[in-house]
Amino acid sequence: MSITLTLSDQDKATLRTAAYGAVSLLTAAGAAGGKPHRIATDGSIALASATGAVGHVLAEKPGAVKLADTSVAAMADQVLPALTEAMSLLKRQDPAEADNFRSTITVAIEAATHRSDLTPTMADLVRKITSALDAA
Repeated sequence: MSITLTLSDQDKATLRTAAYGAVSLLTAAGAAGGKPHRIATDGSIALASATGAVGHVLAEKPGAVKLADTSVAAMADQVLPALTEAMSLLKRQDPAEADNFRSTITVAIEAATHRSDLTPTMADLVRKITSALDAA
């Protein structure tokens, strides 16, 4: 049985920034391999398929996420802390939804990278995303 989450608009924006930002980081890293559109599409489909309270939040305004677009580093400075913050706020309110969020991000990463050769750069970003999820 899941507890009803009480998430502010800012909390929801953090969850969306974390989730869609993780896919965007992988997309940017995969651009050198020539498959950024496939990475973005597969990762976004996985996020759109999320269930539970997390799925409802991600479905609300998927296009409303504003990420830094000057560099991968700037994007990572925004996304990695959002991943940790999202996990922290979900763990405080409903540990099962925190697990659901982590699983959703993991599936999105796997979906985004399954058709591409996982470059060292992408593998490093996957490690950083996972570390950010686990830092909470």
